[in-house]
Amino acid sequence: MTIKLIAIDIDGTLLNEKNELAPATVAAVKAASAQGIKVVLCTGRPLTGVQPYLDAMDIAGDDQYAITFNGSVAQTVAGKVLTNHSLTYDDFIDLEALSRKLQSHFQIETPDYIYTANKNISAYTIAESYLVRMLIRYREVGETSRNLTISKAMFVDDPAVITRVKDNMPESFKKRFSVVQSAPYFIEVMNNHASKGGTLAELATQLGITADEVMTLGDQGNDLTMIKYAGLGVAMGNAIDEVKEAAQAVTLTNAEDGVAAAIRKYALN
Repeated sequence: MTIKLIAIDIDGTLLNEKNELAPATVAAVKAASAQGIKVVLCTGRPLTGVQPYLDAMDIAGDDQYAITFNGSVAQTVAGKVLTNHSLTYDDFIDLEALSRKLQSHFQIETPDYIYTANKNISAYTIAESYLVRMLIRYREVGETSRNLTISKAMFVDDPAVITRVKDNMPESFKKRFSVVQSAPYFIEVMNNHASKGGTLAELATQLGITADEVMTLGDQGNDLTMIKYAGLGVAMGNAIDEVKEAAQAVTLTNAEDGVAAAIRKYALN
C-alpha cells in the first residue's frame, strides 16, 4: 500500500505529553512531505490553533490542507474554505438550554471567537482560548447574533460534570448532531454531517486519493471516524481502548514520538 495522505490529530497525538512538537515528529513529517505525501492536521481546533505547528513543519500554501473544528471545516492552510458544515442559531438555542438543564458550562466557537453566556466563565473555556489562540466574547443568549457561523458547540466542565452530560444527553440530540468526547472535560457538538472521518473522505476524494492510500493517527473518541475510514488507521499508544480496537495498528505513545515512528514504519520509502 502506498500512502499518499497522512491525517494527524494534534492534542495527544502530534504533540507530546508536554504539549510540544518533538524534533523527531517534525523531521518525519518533513520527510513525508518531501516524498510528496500530503500531511493534513485533523483537529478540533480552529486554524488559529493549528498555525504554529504548520509553520514549524513547513506546511504552507493553497495546495496543503487542514481539517478543523472536528470536521466542521476543511480548508487550505492559507485559509480557503473547501467544506463547511456549521450549526444553526436554533441549534445553539437548543444546546445552550440543554447545558443549563444539565448544569454544565457551555460555549460555541466561530472562525473568529469563542462565545459563552456563562457569567462565571469556565476555567476550561479560558484554557481553550489560550490553546487555540482565540479570544472569548461573553454574550447573553439574547445578545448572540443570529448571523454567526457556528463551527461547533462545546460542553466544558469538570470531568464529573461532563460524564453527567454524556450520560443524560437526549437520544434526539445524539441523532440530530455529531457528538464526540474529545477530552475528559470536553464534549463537542457539530452539524450531523461533520466528523473527522467524513470530511477527510470528502477532501481525499477532491484530491483523487482513495481510502486505501490514507493513513490516520489519533487517540480520542473524536478520532474514531477517521481511524475507521482510513486504509491504515493507527492508534497512539496512549489512545483510549475504543480507538485501539478500531485501528489496524498501534504505534508508540505521544511521549515516545509515536507519530514519527508510524510515519517511518508505514509511509516513508
